[in-house]
Amino acid sequence: MPYTKQRQKLIKTCLAMSSSGINQGTSGNISCRLDEEHFLITPSGIAYEDMTPDQIVTMALNGEYEGRWKPSSEWRMHADIYKVKEDANAVLHAHPAHATALSCLRQDVPAFHYMIGITGTNIIKCAPYALFGTKELSKGMMQAFGQGNTCLLSNHGMTCFSSNLDNVLKLAIEVENLCRQYILARSIGTPALLSKEEMNAALALFKDYGRQE
Repeated sequence: MPYTKQRQKLIKTCLAMSSSGINQGTSGNISCRLDEEHFLITPSGIAYEDMTPDQIVTMALNGEYEGRWKPSSEWRMHADIYKVKEDANAVLHAHPAHATALSCLRQDVPAFHYMIGITGTNIIKCAPYALFGTKELSKGMMQAFGQGNTCLLSNHGMTCFSSNLDNVLKLAIEVENLCRQYILARSIGTPALLSKEEMNAALALFKDYGRQE
């Protein structure tokens, strides 16, 4: 079985996604890039705790896949990210409670906290509603990303991408934390937003965030 280590890492990340509380049941999906034309993605409808390496699906960017296991119904979002975002080597889609709550209000998350900069921009946009698994959903998602790596999906959840599976999980957890903080802040008042200049300064620092010499 090819790419055994990558398959095992995908399952490990899925289990960590569940234990962190950012996903429930069989919802959500994760993938990792293999090369310029192919990626591995979680199968459709299989509980993470029951998933085995052979069930991880190898896909091409054109939608073709190998084996008898069907890929996640959201495979198109993953493929479109890999086609356009050269720095994307892992993609995570989930339904975290607070991010999903905001997506149901169809609201963006503005620069209420400098940690928004971890997404590569000064706002987390919410993409228009579209049926799951459709080209329309993926198109709206790509537009909502802008120059960033994260977006909400109206009445659905969130999607993000990063350089590897460890980093994309950390990013998703931080985004859910930001959404929770934003909801808390709004519950007691109107959050003060950082200015464009203040966020640009934070974004400049985030370019080297976490990087050791």
